[in-house]
Order: sequence, then structure tokens, then C-alpha cells
Amino acid sequence: MEEKPEFRFEKLDVWQKSIEWVDEIYSAAKLFPPDERFGLTSQLKRSSISVASNIAEGSGRSSDKDFARFIEIAYGSLMEAVCQCMIAKRQKFISGEDYK
Repeated sequence: MEEKPEFRFEKLDVWQKSIEWVDEIYSAAKLFPPDERFGLTSQLKRSSISVASNIAEGSGRSSDKDFARFIEIAYGSLMEAVCQCMIAKRQKFISGEDYK
């Protein structure tokens, strides 16, 4: 039996995909070197969480303009995370396949 969404953002495909992506980031980050725990690992986790969190926060705003602003912030966090994934790939912390 599937749970019914409790909050507006849970119904958004983009939020659902962002949460799945956070799960993937956390799985990949487990493979990073221990000395990156407070560096790239932490930054990547935070930026990926920020994507989902800003979508959720924006969905709770009272105007479409406010919602759009939080989507912009989420997009910025996404670009930050993509850059961090590129760095992880270049440092061989993740494979080219995992990067995709």
C-alpha cells in the first residue's frame, strides 16, 4: 500500500527525483577517501540536500513568485553539486559511469 503524500512538495516529480538523487549521492560519498569527510564529501551532501530542501521550502510559500525564487536557489545548489561531482570524478573518487 502506497503512502499518500502529506505535503504539497511530496507530490512534485522534481522533488521526488531530488530525494532519489540525494540517496545516490550518499551512496557514492561512502566511497570517498576518509580524508575528504569534512571536505568534498560534506559539501556534496549539503548541496544535494539543499536542492530538495529548497524545492520543499518554496512549495510552502504563498505566491508563485516566492516559489520560483526557491526553485532558482535549488537550481543554484544543483549546479554546485554538479561541479562537486565533476571534481570527484576528476579525483577518481567516482567512476565516469557513476558520474552519469
